[in-house]
Amino acid sequence: MSAAREEIRQRIAAAVGAPPGEQAVPRTYRRSGALGSEQRVALFCRRVGEYRSDVHRVDEAGVAALIASVCGTYDARRLVVPAGLPPAWRSAELDLVDDHALSTRELDGVDGAVTGCTAAIAETGTIVLTAGPLEGRRALTLIPDLHVCVVQEAQIVELLPEALALLAANGLERRPITFVSGPSATSDIELSRVEGVHGPRNLVVLVAKE
Repeated sequence: MSAAREEIRQRIAAAVGAPPGEQAVPRTYRRSGALGSEQRVALFCRRVGEYRSDVHRVDEAGVAALIASVCGTYDARRLVVPAGLPPAWRSAELDLVDDHALSTRELDGVDGAVTGCTAAIAETGTIVLTAGPLEGRRALTLIPDLHVCVVQEAQIVELLPEALALLAANGLERRPITFVSGPSATSDIELSRVEGVHGPRNLVVLVAKE
């Protein structure tokens, strides 16, 4: 270090003073919610809708029929699904393609994807995906233009810390985790909104009651 640079460094240190000691970070944020089950589900549905997503509530027995109906609205006929998608969610009206290492080009050629999720967060309207049997690999929910996600009411927690605790309790914290809050959207410096850049332009959430 040159003499001039050292002199400047010393002057700065003298002007700024000694650095403060390490301070404890307060951890007083909420770790558990207080809403009842129905309030929690209603809040999740409202938050999802605020992200310009299409959200529906449905009985478990009506999931397959509703998937077919909403896909018809988006003119989506051929959809990729994870191998672990329950038979009760598979509609005979649709051409469902099980994912067996489909290429990026093949995924781009389907109309959409149908998956489940690992958890959902009511306060932020967020879906949590961990590449499990119900969700499949991350590419399924990033490349197709439409994502239809079935969220079971029992999977909805109120707060993010609760979702993180759930992942840790099930040994999922080291899996590839994706947090989805609405369709893919971004904006430039002039705040012009562009959808579909980093994922599907359309997100349909079906909240299923068992």
